[in-house]
Amino acid sequence: MNDTDIETKTEPEIDVLEPAVAESPTGPDEASADDDPKAAGPTRLHRLRAIARRIAVPATVVAAVAGLLTAGLLGWKLDEKADTDAAAEAGLAAARAYAVTLTSVDSNHLDRDFAAVLDGSTGEFKDMYTRSSGQLRQLLLENKATGTGTVLDAAVKSKSETKVEVLLFIDQTVTNIAAADPRVDHSRVQMTMELVDGRWLASRVYLP
Repeated sequence: MNDTDIETKTEPEIDVLEPAVAESPTGPDEASADDDPKAAGPTRLHRLRAIARRIAVPATVVAAVAGLLTAGLLGWKLDEKADTDAAAEAGLAAARAYAVTLTSVDSNHLDRDFAAVLDGSTGEFKDMYTRSSGQLRQLLLENKATGTGTVLDAAVKSKSETKVEVLLFIDQTVTNIAAADPRVDHSRVQMTMELVDGRWLASRVYLP
């Protein structure tokens, strides 16, 4: 028997098929881990950590956004307060200066004094002063009157970025032909200052 005959009689090779394993959506490793109680602990812990990371990322983002919004709101509030405080200071300074303008008058320079009063006023008070200036002028001329105002104290009563109410305590030294000696009048005046075209002007002046 030759080598050829031996090869011819040799039994054909048979392929051995492995048993089919159904694929699991979680993968064979994870499926076996679920079936094996000894391996379940670490694998499940890994999966729980992965889930926790997916949850933690959005939570962290939300917390960061909330922190930014809070910081932004706080900053805006601080800026608003700073602007209001600055307006109060400017309105108070303007009210003090205007109170001196309003209570200082010289019958020899009425055009100048009246023009200064009107220049520092607006709205209701400007209209009222314009209507009464004719009669006031006549009284001052007839009595040869002069007045000099001094602000003793002043404080802000209410404030916003465009309107400030100020309470002032004023002394006015008055002279006229009817009185031989100067007379000092004490007044408490409430003045509303409004921001108009970058200037603080008196819109209301009255005795409270």
